[in-house]
Amino acid sequence: MNLAYIPSPTFSKFEIGPFTIHMYAICILIGICVAVWILTTRWKRYGGTFDQILDTTLVTVPCALVGARLYHCITTPADYFPPTGNLVNILKVWEGGMAIFGGISVGTLVAFLWCRHKHYPFAIFADAIAPALPVAQAIGRLGNWFNQELYGWPTTLPWGLKLNDADAIGKSEICYSGAQCPDYRTTLFHPTFLYEMIWNLIGAALIIYLGHKLADRLKAGQQFAMYLMWYGLGRTWIENVRINYSTVILGLRTNMWTAIIVFVLGCILFVVLYQYGPDPKAQARGLAAVTADELERQSIEEEQLRQKSKPSALSDTTINSAETARNTGPQVPLHR
Repeated sequence: MNLAYIPSPTFSKFEIGPFTIHMYAICILIGICVAVWILTTRWKRYGGTFDQILDTTLVTVPCALVGARLYHCITTPADYFPPTGNLVNILKVWEGGMAIFGGISVGTLVAFLWCRHKHYPFAIFADAIAPALPVAQAIGRLGNWFNQELYGWPTTLPWGLKLNDADAIGKSEICYSGAQCPDYRTTLFHPTFLYEMIWNLIGAALIIYLGHKLADRLKAGQQFAMYLMWYGLGRTWIENVRINYSTVILGLRTNMWTAIIVFVLGCILFVVLYQYGPDPKAQARGLAAVTADELERQSIEEEQLRQKSKPSALSDTTINSAETARNTGPQVPLHR
């Protein structure tokens, strides 16, 4: 009998009127908000504005969520594609199934295209968001805790995860290559959500520290390459601890292959940027120029709107004065 363990929440959703609110969704939303705050703080230091980040977020986040969903569906095709699955299930996001690798891939592509369209230097945008991503992922992993899903091998360690009878997505989770998971009532499991949270937060702190310590030596984009290396490395060993069902290719889980590829790409990107990467200060000057141009155009547009509203205001004043004069008219005395 294990006297020490990590308890699981007793609920994973709640209702407000006719609406059902899932804690997984709340965790993701909180993670996004915190990431936007970190990104904005770092982006302003480069010479950008919050409005630029807000516009980029409104374009990128929905696309990233779609990418996360599609990646999950593609890598677990049995539930979503014929002959065993149903395409309609792709739309049932409330049943779970969001993969961070798909979100990162699509989100990065969309952010790159948006920055190119708006003439924002993408390399320093990537650096600005580098520590924000792992923090958002760490907060989002709490959603797995509420859902009691994506846990690891059975363990007797004092920080083992104890499941309960709550109506969570992972309650009937299928493990290994289709076998039923060990009895949750008598078994503790490795809390892989916690492992990834800690790993991501350490990574965010390292990126911020090294970015400050090596500011004069790093090229633009290398902090983002650090994120890719760190997350790819961590996800590789964490994925090996998980026991949830996954497609296996050449003896390795799909996400493990993806994590290895991300790590290798991060290494390559870091080396290439070290040799040929742009200067962060030059990119910051370019962003400052773009920001100044945007603010000037915004000021001109606001002035034009004010000028258009002035004739209307004068016209209304003139009409009101005329009506007042007509209604009052000359005062004629009743007695002479």
